[in-house]
Amino acid sequence: MIRIAHNEDAAAIHAIYAPSITDGVATFETELPGVAAMRERIHARLQYYPWLVWEEDGAVLAYAYAGRFRERAAYDWIAETSIYVRADAHRRGIARRLYGVLLDTMRLQGINQAVGVITLPGTVSVAMHEAMGFSAAGVWRQCGYKLGQWWDVGVWQKELQPAASPPQPVIPFPAMVESTDLQRLLAAPPG
Repeated sequence: MIRIAHNEDAAAIHAIYAPSITDGVATFETELPGVAAMRERIHARLQYYPWLVWEEDGAVLAYAYAGRFRERAAYDWIAETSIYVRADAHRRGIARRLYGVLLDTMRLQGINQAVGVITLPGTVSVAMHEAMGFSAAGVWRQCGYKLGQWWDVGVWQKELQPAASPPQPVIPFPAMVESTDLQRLLAAPPG
């Protein structure tokens, strides 16, 4: 099932995220944040953006969230997205289904653009983003140094809905948690 993350998910989310810090380059974070810090991140992010988890038999197998793209108010209608899947749950279609619900949730909030930032070559992540309608929007060359080498980062962008002029304010995530549209999205059978 897909549901909204809560504080009790922090340990499972931390366990999914940790290998990307210690052994991978999906994130440029280099120090493990700890479960308490992850709990704070979940709480802080949910004040404005969605953070969703994929749960099976009481275990969190994946999570996806949106976050602020840039601090300036003019960027309110674009958000950066992230998704992480537990290693033993790869290649089951979980990422696409969970990401799809995240993007639909962002659309309900009034967000117009989603941005995925991918450490290159990132073949699997690039393929998933492109299959979901994202387009390459640029590359930041040698912008991150991790695991003894420099990495390029690619940016993929997806229009979630046409931009209105003038735009309506984006609905903060807590204001829509009880909405029928969001509940319908979360209740739909994955797939």
